Amino acid sequence: MKRYLSAFIAAAVVSTALSTTAYAQSAPDAIVKNAVEGTVTAMKADPAARGGDMAKITQVVETKFVPATDFQRTTRIAVGKAWTTATPDQQKQLYEQFQLLLVKTYAASLSQLRDQDVKFKFLPSDAAAGAKDVVVQSHVISNGGDDAIGYRLTKSANGWKIYDINMMGAWLIQVYQTQFADVLAKGGIDGLIKFLTEHNARS
Repeated sequence: MKRYLSAFIAAAVVSTALSTTAYAQSAPDAIVKNAVEGTVTAMKADPAARGGDMAKITQVVETKFVPATDFQRTTRIAVGKAWTTATPDQQKQLYEQFQLLLVKTYAASLSQLRDQDVKFKFLPSDAAAGAKDVVVQSHVISNGGDDAIGYRLTKSANGWKIYDINMMGAWLIQVYQTQFADVLAKGGIDGLIKFLTEHNARS
């Protein structure tokens, strides 16, 4: 899983300075392009972030990445059927802890790009008219080679939002579903919340 996440994060730390209105007016592939390039540019433009300051890089992720995503949808799907049995407070804790986990992971992997010359190629989505769920294919070209990345987006009232990514044939949500299922089977919702909280505290 670590391999998938590292490659995913390095290639797909996603966001942009666009307003909510701009998001709503943009095509899925434009959202991905502006998001990826916008976040990497913001990191490299900040002296502290470029120097490896993890607190600053994390701030870039929180301000540039999180607004471009639908992490609640990501959490709901990753948790699976157990999500419907959780109380509103448990759902809130799961969402907050899972988002924190992703933000910290993104920040750590994003830091590896600060000294690299990274180029991106984004392919137009082939979404049918009226589609609410689409995949945008892209290529990330760096010192490590050429990696193909697929971004899954859902259309909300605020426009297209990224909620899952495919790296080397594995969707991020599927990777977490497997791990979360094991934790849920042993400790239920509270066990998963504890697992995420302890993981975030260690990292």
